[in-house]
Amino acid sequence: RHEGLLRHIILRKGYYTGEIMVCLVINGESLPCADELVSRLREFDGMSSISLNVNRERTNVILGSRLINLYGPGYITDMIGELTFKINPLSFFQVNPVQTVKLYAKALEFAALTGGENVWDLYCGIGTISLFLAQKAGFVRGVEIIPEAIDNARDNAALNGLENTQFYVGSAEDVVPEVFEKEHCHADVIVVDPPRKGCDEKLLETIVKMTPDRVVYVSCDSATLARDLKWMSAHGYQTV
Repeated sequence: RHEGLLRHIILRKGYYTGEIMVCLVINGESLPCADELVSRLREFDGMSSISLNVNRERTNVILGSRLINLYGPGYITDMIGELTFKINPLSFFQVNPVQTVKLYAKALEFAALTGGENVWDLYCGIGTISLFLAQKAGFVRGVEIIPEAIDNARDNAALNGLENTQFYVGSAEDVVPEVFEKEHCHADVIVVDPPRKGCDEKLLETIVKMTPDRVVYVSCDSATLARDLKWMSAHGYQTV
């Protein structure tokens, strides 16, 4: 009925670091007895970040855009392979870190980088795939619509000493055409990891204009993957 205060409780634990995040999604601006809650949660080993997320919308979307930090730096850290990542409550991070290494290694294999390529990573989140690519590429540009995730991505690049990256805030279907028109930047490889809705056709049109040698498509929905592969196949690309 969209009544009451507590909508969701989000828990996240760093697989390698053991750091724990607690985020309560609330239908309000504050939480009664928040100090008492923080005091009790801090008794748990590894408790590193406690926050509130305000979501007062009548929607099935879990997270709102506003965060209220109650304890800690506002993020936890974890590792994928040799790379370290900052993760805040609004950031997407794969839930299976062991399998994630295999997934990203496969994406890197398909990208077939030799060291000098210009690469775009679209729907880049906190820069997980971007930084994997940056270890092997000449330069990597990442695009993500969530500002906090891009803040994490920039921090993560610095944290891992990778200076051959640049990150843009905005939807991929808006940012990529705009940057391409202004800078006429060629892409050797484009990696996309879209949400379930797949890639916007406007974005696919720009990808074709940028004439990358390879497009690596990481998908979480086989139906939209098939739709987008069909479109790409009709515009000069071959599915491998």
